[in-house]
Amino acid sequence: MTSQAQVRRLLSLVPYLREHDGAAVADVAAAFGISPKTLRADLGVLWMCGMPGLSPGDLIDIDMDAVDGEGVIHLSNADYLTRPLRLTADEALALVLALRTLREIAGPDQRAATDRALAKLEAAAGTAPTGSASVNVTSATEDVRATLADALQRGRRLDLTYDTATRDETTQRLVDPLRLFVLDGYGYLEAWCYRAEGLRTFRLDRIAAASVTEAPVEPHDVELADLTAGWAGSMAHAPLVSVELSREAAWVAEYYPTETTTTVDGGSVVATFRVTDPAWLRHLLLRLGGSARVLSPDGAGDAAAEAAQEALAAYAALDATA
Repeated sequence: MTSQAQVRRLLSLVPYLREHDGAAVADVAAAFGISPKTLRADLGVLWMCGMPGLSPGDLIDIDMDAVDGEGVIHLSNADYLTRPLRLTADEALALVLALRTLREIAGPDQRAATDRALAKLEAAAGTAPTGSASVNVTSATEDVRATLADALQRGRRLDLTYDTATRDETTQRLVDPLRLFVLDGYGYLEAWCYRAEGLRTFRLDRIAAASVTEAPVEPHDVELADLTAGWAGSMAHAPLVSVELSREAAWVAEYYPTETTTTVDGGSVVATFRVTDPAWLRHLLLRLGGSARVLSPDGAGDAAAEAAQEALAAYAALDATA
């Protein structure tokens, strides 16, 4: 059980218990799909939650004697949760935009729930200018989103058909899905990839097909990147590669995120990039041909040079055959 899953459950548990005073522990546990032992632990956490101040009168009250003795739950001192929601214009707008963004990567069930939440939020926002706000996210097709959401909800492995931009090829991958997120206008799936034997991020619009397998997701010792600072923050520890770009290729320094850029004589540019995937660098260097030269570190451009030599050799063989 993750702390994130527990928080989500606690937020649903309070209104449920307010509507079902005196409910049996076994019935509540069954309704939330957890064991009575886990529910007892949740109640112990709720007992220490409440309004700022943390004095006894500020905390949610649960009759733990009734829980342990009679096996029923009585929750009180949470009346403030029923007070009408009051939001400032900025708060309402931020929440509406977040929900509309979430809607773009959600499956059918989650989208329906998001629509209901949006309707309630927009009603609570009153005169806040939420109607003029729009969100544009490049995501997957409806059926792919539904498949991804189903796999995440049931903890099942995915079989993906994925278009790999860095190698201009379509690959088949078995992955254990970990999370969906939106960043810089694109939807992504972060998953453990068995083909790469590591954590990988898949752009949703490049997933051509997806199917849920019967294999359960395996535990993996990985740490998901903190995306609050965008891609730049998640790439903070990636290796630096310095590339000299000719005048014709100087656009690369404007198109891709760089750490530093320096214009040198003749209009060429020396740019330093954070490179998380060597295949991306190889693809870029092959695309630019003689318009780019790797300055550091040593060997960073060797894969591209070898690929170019192999291609030239193949062309030479074709010419000899002709």
